[in-house]
Amino acid sequence: MSFLFYMFLSMFLLASVLLCFVILIQEAKSLGLGASFGGDNSDSLFGTSTAEVLKRFTAYLAGTFLISCFILSLWSGSLGRTYNARLAPVEVEQTADDQI
Repeated sequence: MSFLFYMFLSMFLLASVLLCFVILIQEAKSLGLGASFGGDNSDSLFGTSTAEVLKRFTAYLAGTFLISCFILSLWSGSLGRTYNARLAPVEVEQTADDQI
């Protein structure tokens, strides 16, 4: 079970890095970081509809990020509860000195 958790966690981290990269390469209205990859409004690295493809890909990736973040938060909370349930409860004994 922990193998699946760590595999899902590594995929989550990869998706977050990829999401940051995709957001940064998009063209802004003021041609921010998108201009650093060469070209102006008419030039495009992947074709003429790159902006629409990147917007759609960013939306799907952001949705995947949010859903996986929610699933990981529930999953890590349940892992903490099962760890605490495994701990044996401590029993306290009363001795004659404790009675006043």
